[in-house]
This record gives sequence, C-alpha cells and structure tokens, in this order.
Amino acid sequence: MNTFQEEEKIMWHQQVLTLDVKYNSHRFKNNQSIGMLYIRRRNKILHDYEKLNNYNIRLLYVKIRTELLRKRYGCINSDSTTTIDPTTTTINNINAKPKINKKTTAECFAFAGVHHVFDQHKSSITCLKFANNDKSKLCCSSFDGTITICDVKNKPPIIIANLSGHKKGVTSIDWSISNDLIVSSSLDTTIRLWSINNYNKPICLRVVTDKFRCEILCCAFVPTNNNFVITGNSHGLLEILNISTGIYPRGGTVKIGGKILALACEESGGNLVWAGNDRGIITSLKLDVGSGGLSKLRRIDGIGGTAAITSLTWRAWLSRQSPSPTLLVSSACNTVSLYRVIDSQGSLGICRKYPIKHRQYLIRSTFCPQMSACLIASGSEDGSIHLLDTSREGQAAQVNRLQGHSAPILALAFNYDESHLATGDHDGLVIIWRN
Repeated sequence: MNTFQEEEKIMWHQQVLTLDVKYNSHRFKNNQSIGMLYIRRRNKILHDYEKLNNYNIRLLYVKIRTELLRKRYGCINSDSTTTIDPTTTTINNINAKPKINKKTTAECFAFAGVHHVFDQHKSSITCLKFANNDKSKLCCSSFDGTITICDVKNKPPIIIANLSGHKKGVTSIDWSISNDLIVSSSLDTTIRLWSINNYNKPICLRVVTDKFRCEILCCAFVPTNNNFVITGNSHGLLEILNISTGIYPRGGTVKIGGKILALACEESGGNLVWAGNDRGIITSLKLDVGSGGLSKLRRIDGIGGTAAITSLTWRAWLSRQSPSPTLLVSSACNTVSLYRVIDSQGSLGICRKYPIKHRQYLIRSTFCPQMSACLIASGSEDGSIHLLDTSREGQAAQVNRLQGHSAPILALAFNYDESHLATGDHDGLVIIWRN
C-alpha cells in the first residue's frame, strides 16, 4: 500500500469518528456511560473496516452516514460549536499549503474535528500533559492506577509507553524540563519517579512514601530546580521532596489545612508557589530553591466561598495588552477565574470571572500556549470544552465550545504550538482535537 492510500484510509477513519463524536451528546443525552461504550465500540469497528481498500465505497459510506444522522438528529451547526463536513474533506485539501493571512481569534481556535480517540484507561482521567516544547508526546494519568504516554502525531496515533506500579489511583503527573523524567503522585501515598529515555522500557527509578503516609493529591517539579518535587496531600501538608535522594529536606513542610488539590509554581527563575485546597483557600508561599525550605506568605480567602480549588495555572504575562503575571483558578462554585499577581508576596487581585458548570468534580483549566491573545480553555461538567478570550467579558468571551464527550471533562492540555488539544473525561476517554 502506498503512502497516499495509507493517509486516505486514516483520514476516512477520522471523518467517520468525527461524525460519531459530534452526534454522540445528542444520541445519548440521558445515558452517558452508554455513549462512551458506543464510541469505543465504533472505534474498534472502524479499525476492523480499515482493511477495505475501495476509496469510492468508503466515500459513499461517509456520505450516507452523514445524511442519515442529519435526518435523525438534525444539522448540528452553531457559531459556538465546532463542526466538520466529512463529505468535502479530502487528502488534497488537508495537505494544501495554507494562505498566510492574519487570523481572527475565532479562526485560530476553529478546531477541524476529532483527530483520534484513546480509550485505554478504565477510570477517570486525572491529568493530561504534553511534553515541554513537544508536539506529539502526551502523558495521561488515571484513577485506574496507570499512566500512559501517547504519540499523537504518529499515523495513526499510538500508545508508546505504559507506566504501571501505583497500587491506587494516580492523581497527578509532571514532565521534567528535559522530558526524560516523569513524576507521579497517587492515592497509595507514594511519589514515583520514572525514566522514559527508552519508551519501550520505562523504568521506575524511585518510590518515596509520604512521610505522614497520607494520600498525595498533586505534584510538580520545581521549575528552577528539577531535583525538587513539590507535593500536596490529603492532610493539608505542602511538602518538598528531593527526588534525587528520596529525602524530605528540613524546613520543606508547611501546614495549609484541608486537602491540597492544586499547585502552581512561578517559573522564569521565580520562587513563589501557590496551593489551593478543598475549602476555597489559596495560600502563597516562598520557596528556597537551594535548600528546599518553604515559608508562608499570604492566605487568600473568598475565591469561591468554601468551594474547592481544583486547578491553578501560572503564566508570566497574559497577553501583550496585559503583561502582568497571572493565575488561572478553577473552583467548584461554577466559575473559572483570572487573578493578577499584584506583589512580591503572591497576593492576588481579581481580573475576570466566567461561568462554567463545575460543582462536583476536579475540573482543570489551562492557558493556551501562544502569547498572541489572552485565551484560556476549561473543562466542565456539561461535557463541553470552553475556549474563552479573556480580553472580553460575558458571553462574548466564548470563542468556541467543543462537544464530543458524554461525561464531565476533567483534564485538558494543548501541545506547545496549539495544533492539538487533548481532553479527558470522567469515564476514561481521551479525545485529541485537531486545530
């Protein structure tokens, strides 16, 4: 089979799967678990039917299926929902050289549809992260206790590594700056350090148990010193661990209270850390990147009443128009918020708030990597991905809304050039969207 035939076959698979995901939320409105099983089954059937080599028959199949779904559920088209017309998508126009025109914000995030669906995890997706400055390597963690690394640029996308060893659900993962190490935290009270120089044989280099034997709910490499990992546990303790030695340094443990669900570290040589707990409190701290010592600075109350802080993301500057350091906060009071870092103590001042359906689950949000516009993306409990332009307020801020999941969306991540967006849901499904 030549390269063109192989690409055409992959494109056909993606076209059919895009149709199924597009109509899935309408087909199974009252039974999300059946919707997830349906997509998984369709994905398997499509792999079986890829043996069919007749291009005309495949094209006819897409046209007939499109027409049947339109007649049954209507034409799903709106300004806020991404759609694709499989009957007009071909290899030729996919590979055509783009015209160099200045795009609007909406055009930059007009996703072309589903690139691939991964269904290897059997429980909720807890964290998704692309490798640093890498377009293809995506790390996924799940409450099923496993971690997988996927290559989303491969044709077709594949799983290239499985990291197993945790005895309970994995709560968080992070890549080292050089992308050769991954750190993971778990409800089994351990931190694991993985070497992934060889994706075929990933090695667990170190297992460290929380010194108070508490469930570890979040973790991250310290950006300015990857020998240190910062963790938050279920007893409200923020801890620094020297992952190279497996030792918790003196002065590296601070009591915050509640359950620490989210962390954010100041990058670009900074030494500030923010921790959010299940009581709606964000605490700023100062980290000594040489010794690993931690000290409290500010306690910020009233973020969402007493609603849990489920995600924190730091960015050096929001946009050219708003060059201040910014913290993106997801809280379980139906909001995603932007706060400006207003002093060297890590104090926060409210900048924007947007309504997102979020009450029950650990929903995450993220900044879009490119600095050309002040854009954020958030999961939600309505099964949609919300893409928001933070230079605007109210409903005008919504640039796009991606629908395809049939369960609450808990985790999401862009690769560094925004060519792909990965989203993971409560049922363990990961969808890769093509921009």
